[in-house]
Amino acid sequence: MTNGTPTMPGILNPLTAACDRGFVPDQAQILSNPGVADSVAAASEMFDTIIDAYGGSADISQYSLESETDFPEIIEFYRSAIEAAEENGDEIAVDVTPGRKFMSAIAFQAGFRFGADHVYYFHRKAGGYYGQFYSEIPRTATDLIDFTEVL
Repeated sequence: MTNGTPTMPGILNPLTAACDRGFVPDQAQILSNPGVADSVAAASEMFDTIIDAYGGSADISQYSLESETDFPEIIEFYRSAIEAAEENGDEIAVDVTPGRKFMSAIAFQAGFRFGADHVYYFHRKAGGYYGQFYSEIPRTATDLIDFTEVL
């Protein structure tokens, strides 16, 4: 599960880093809102390409908010998605990298509160790589942090 954001690398880099680390999802859900709908639609198409490159296949879905500040609906997105994945016995990852700060904060809290297996954050250690894709950034300049291992 992840949030939408206007920049494609912001949505795609954490997924690619997770796949590179061995977490290749078979489902991906992206939270969208009117301000990021176009980039979410484009990123959704790229999710298939990335997951396929790592030997996987996934169902990609989008959940659209009517307003980006519909906090109860953001929480419900994560709660219901995590609970459904748990019922299926799936390993669950929440990506807190993209989106507005409040969306990342809600995703972080929801990941822990509702029992996600991973709460990922894609960290660019060097600022010179903003806007570049994972494949263009040296591995020494990035880190995929799993807060479930840190906390």
